[in-house]
Amino acid sequence: MGRAREEVAVFLLAVQFLTRCPIPFPDLYTEARLTAATRYYPLVGLLLGGAVGGAFWLAHLVFPVTLAVVLATAASLLATGAFHEDGFADVCDGLGGGPGREQALEIMRDSRLGTYGVAGLGLMLAAKVLALGAAPAATIPWLLVAAHAASRASAVLAAAGGDYVREAGTATPVAAGVAPGDLALALGVGAAAVGGLWLASSPAVVVAGLAGLGAGHLVMRALYERKLGGYTGDCLGAVQQTSEIGLYLGVVALL
Repeated sequence: MGRAREEVAVFLLAVQFLTRCPIPFPDLYTEARLTAATRYYPLVGLLLGGAVGGAFWLAHLVFPVTLAVVLATAASLLATGAFHEDGFADVCDGLGGGPGREQALEIMRDSRLGTYGVAGLGLMLAAKVLALGAAPAATIPWLLVAAHAASRASAVLAAAGGDYVREAGTATPVAAGVAPGDLALALGVGAAAVGGLWLASSPAVVVAGLAGLGAGHLVMRALYERKLGGYTGDCLGAVQQTSEIGLYLGVVALL
């Protein structure tokens, strides 16, 4: 019973960390729990994707597809506090404005957005809306569920395969590494979410989506690892974002 209660606490801490959802339980935080919470990131993404997909479905009862996608995207930003989008924008600023590793890390630490961050975030949000708006309306909720879960599994994979580059004292939950069992669980949940897309569409759509997600993962990792030599928390947010948009683009390119 104690083990089950501990797992619930770890999951709730993952929800608290990744979303703005109020968790009415005090004293959830411990460093060990926050590190272990990475295994539940894709599950939180699965729930977020379901909520955002539901928001799209409700909005589409009244509005055209593109406007419903805009409203669903707004719901996603509200639910997460634009957590990963903020990381993506910071990475754009750091990689675009920092001539070297230390300068890039310092820029990424600054909470203010610069030109590269604003431009990158605007283009990312526009690409999401346009890509989803080009998909069949009946497929969009399934796309949202698959992308929100699988892209967070992609971020966990990036953490498992990289080195944390910040100094001690600024560690993120994944600075200590990702245990093999936690990685396996995260990837399994991401795969299960993509399996739902398979049932709603076709194997070809799933393959195209995974190819796009993989491309987004690899491109972003190549960009920040070449300059930084590893990752920060912002980099994992950027991987999540490029993996998510990559899945949408892969599916739309096929369709």
